[in-house]
Amino acid sequence: MQELVFHTERERQILDITQDIQRAVKGANVPEGVCHLFVLHTSAALTTADLDNGTDLDMLDAFEEMVPQLEFRHPHNPDHVKDHIIASLLGPSLCVPIEKGELSLGVWQKIVLIEFGGPRERSVILHIS
Repeated sequence: MQELVFHTERERQILDITQDIQRAVKGANVPEGVCHLFVLHTSAALTTADLDNGTDLDMLDAFEEMVPQLEFRHPHNPDHVKDHIIASLLGPSLCVPIEKGELSLGVWQKIVLIEFGGPRERSVILHIS
């Protein structure tokens, strides 16, 4: 298992981490298998995306609309609850097949870390089997 650390720069941000994950997969020297990723935070998520210009902003706008503005009851900081809910809906983990020692992604697919409560340092655990 390996931990990769990423630094986000904005409160809400989509960060392409594909190349970092690909380097880790190549370094593991596993010809075929699965790369399992897990973000160790409750206000960040992992998924895949096509990152054409502006797609990141479109996605962030759409995520924001997924959860209505409610009277949240979170005792620590009610303003932060929406971030936790959106991250939970998207999920903290992602599995990507490995073929011929490389991530098996579609032509336009990128692995992305989605920040909802930044800027922060975010840890992603990587397990290759």
